Amino acid sequence: MWKSLVATVALLAAIGSAHAASAVNKDSQTRTLVVTEGGSKSDLALAAGETVEFCPNGCFVMMPNGDLEALTGSETVEISGGVARIK
Repeated sequence: MWKSLVATVALLAAIGSAHAASAVNKDSQTRTLVVTEGGSKSDLALAAGETVEFCPNGCFVMMPNGDLEALTGSETVEISGGVARIK
């Protein structure tokens, strides 16, 4: 009984921590997002065609056009034509 309970809790913890926001750059040139997470700001450069996961615990993202968006960690930021959209 205890082994089943421990296995279930471990599985739920693994599933819960697997969520992260992702960003995909569909442009032909590198695009940069400015990510603020836990009080730390960093640049996230995405090469042409690149997809990355980031922001597992929520963060703020400054888009290429200067808009600031709050992410919870489950969104996809798609960059196309120099414009970022949250899906």
